[in-house]
Amino acid sequence: MPEDARLRGDVPDGEPDWVRCGDLLGEPARLVRWRERLARWLAETYPAAPGIPDRVPASWILSWYLHVPAFAGALLLHHERRVPSLAPSALAFRIGADRPHPDSVAVLGAGFHCLPADPGSALPGAVVVPDERTLATVLRGRFVAHASRFIDVYGPLTRLGRHQLWAAATDALDNALWSAGRLGGTPEAEGAGVADAALVLESRFPPLTSASKVTPASGADGRREWTRNRESCCFSYLLPAEPECGGCPRIRQGVQAGFRPVAPNARSNVVASSATITSSPYTFIARA
Repeated sequence: MPEDARLRGDVPDGEPDWVRCGDLLGEPARLVRWRERLARWLAETYPAAPGIPDRVPASWILSWYLHVPAFAGALLLHHERRVPSLAPSALAFRIGADRPHPDSVAVLGAGFHCLPADPGSALPGAVVVPDERTLATVLRGRFVAHASRFIDVYGPLTRLGRHQLWAAATDALDNALWSAGRLGGTPEAEGAGVADAALVLESRFPPLTSASKVTPASGADGRREWTRNRESCCFSYLLPAEPECGGCPRIRQGVQAGFRPVAPNARSNVVASSATITSSPYTFIARA
């Protein structure tokens, strides 16, 4: 994955492999082709496998796609205290050339919810809410609406059960909020991401399957670290020589300090440049 992959405010002209979420959900066959492309990549990556079980590419596409609205919402909440539109028509992502996962995300809409002190609160399309709790409610609702649309389209294309589908959505949102802080590279930034996860997922909000599961743990040197138990399974253990992920719901053996959010060798590592984040208060909100 390119080191400079980031959240964008547009879909660049002339670059291949950008997918608009609305177009993808409007043509389910494209989701099938994406999953088939991943299955071929897995077969090439794991030549010792007698066959790639259908559950593996099905669950990875599930997690990868849900990461897109989760990441867009989490990063903007964390850095800007804004919530953009997370509708399928307002988001796009680029599928990586080396590995068919979303390596960049674009927010296409101009509207956003924000707090009263936001410098852009008077802009057209800005909706001011009174406090952070309300902002968290907006983010959660917009993510769930997008996830519902995706699950309605993708669920019938797989053998994954409805609980697995919504467990993956819960994992995507909780982990994206935590990861938005981890990208800051300091314990303080990570702690802020943990606080965002606790704010947005302070309890279980059905159809999401749990409250935030980011919890403190003791690191090898005795310092506090953070860990998270997954709600869903990525089935990577079905691949040759791959163990269960840390925090896998299959094992639940003590505190797992080395959480892998999606799947070994397949996790979407979308990152955001701090320079990009701070260069303009509207970088991710509008193209103007």
